[in-house]
Amino acid sequence: MRVDGFATPSLGDTSYIVSTGHTAIVIDPQRDLRRFLDHIEENALEVSHVLDTHVHNDYLSGAKPLAERLGAEVVMPAGSGAEFRFRPAFHQEGIDTDGGLSILPLHTPGHTLEHTSYLVSLDTGAAAVFTGGSLLVGSAGRCDLLGPDLATQLTRLQWGSLQRLAALPGRVAVHPTHGAGSFCTASGGARGSSTIEVEARTNPVFSYPDEEAFVAGQLAGLLPYPDYYAHMAPHNRRGPHGLEPATPATLEPPEVTSAIEDGAAVVDARDRYAFARGHIPGSLNVELSDSFAPWVGWMVEFGSPVIVVASDIDAAEQARVELGRIGYDVIGAITSLEGLEQVTSKTAGPVELAAAVDGAAVIDVRDPAERSASPVRGTIHRYVPDLRDGLPTSDDEVWLTCASGFRAAVAAGLVERHGATPIVVASGGIPELLRLRPDLAG
Repeated sequence: MRVDGFATPSLGDTSYIVSTGHTAIVIDPQRDLRRFLDHIEENALEVSHVLDTHVHNDYLSGAKPLAERLGAEVVMPAGSGAEFRFRPAFHQEGIDTDGGLSILPLHTPGHTLEHTSYLVSLDTGAAAVFTGGSLLVGSAGRCDLLGPDLATQLTRLQWGSLQRLAALPGRVAVHPTHGAGSFCTASGGARGSSTIEVEARTNPVFSYPDEEAFVAGQLAGLLPYPDYYAHMAPHNRRGPHGLEPATPATLEPPEVTSAIEDGAAVVDARDRYAFARGHIPGSLNVELSDSFAPWVGWMVEFGSPVIVVASDIDAAEQARVELGRIGYDVIGAITSLEGLEQVTSKTAGPVELAAAVDGAAVIDVRDPAERSASPVRGTIHRYVPDLRDGLPTSDDEVWLTCASGFRAAVAAGLVERHGATPIVVASGGIPELLRLRPDLAG
């Protein structure tokens, strides 16, 4: 049996194509179908089933459109509530393919109520389990994404699901959907693939002495997650369309001005230094990186049309795909700001910050866990999303710092919207500041 993973680093997720001979199944695909179709065509695969482990909160599923393209059967958890036609996956009700793959759904609630893992077997026995957002490598899926009222009960369900998965044969490979970089993980340690034996022995989620300790531990210290998550499940139940390859239209200055007046958001995907040298007033600087899509989904109201400022048209196309995965429509691209109104901002390094911190308004925009682990005297803490509601200082000039400069650059646009001038510490950030000024620690 061959397992091919298709990673989406910007969301911390992996989709899978599982094959034996020319028979294949696809698990948790995203809606940019081309990468899956290319692999299927190159390997002359016949796909019988396209499966989702749960109604996803962090991206729009490609299960329905991919199954339609391939003439395959789409499989969803029986309790998914999907509005389109699908084969319901009931607990331990097997699904066979014509090519020797046997699929056994295992109801593993916790990450969501309907969550289902898929144990895939050959004639030689169980080979791999695809655990979605249940058992992760080195972690487990978080259980608070459906709101605080359900979080405790879902965490109790997750405890039971993990125990059932741990009882599978130790040789069975573990292939989760969520991993490092996903806000769906309960800790930052999730990574790659593993086996049941290794996870049962090393995964911290199995170190709790009982269910009560597990619940307390899993719900402690969870970080906020992007606002767009609230919109994914309803769209996934309706069945999103596939995302076809397309190059965004290059907009002329009058078109940009008109679109902004009509409510379009401008996302500047260039690096933080280019943004500081000149950018469109009101735009947000979210660099095109492995964190691009979630941060746009956090900072830009869901449903808003998006104009992308990019270094070139290839970068604009990449941004379109990244945002399309989470349901944002890129209506056009800008690769030159010539002819458009521009403003500038400031960047600085940790040496300048170390010299200025005693008298300046310095906002530490790291997440709450980072701040708790390394507080810095003389700075104000506000996680980036909290700056949408206002600034914690009335100073005209505000220093912004994080761990690397990425989030400080995101925060710059928010500070400008509140009428202050941002100074972005574009590299080094808090770690370097504390090295230069150890007296500020604590």
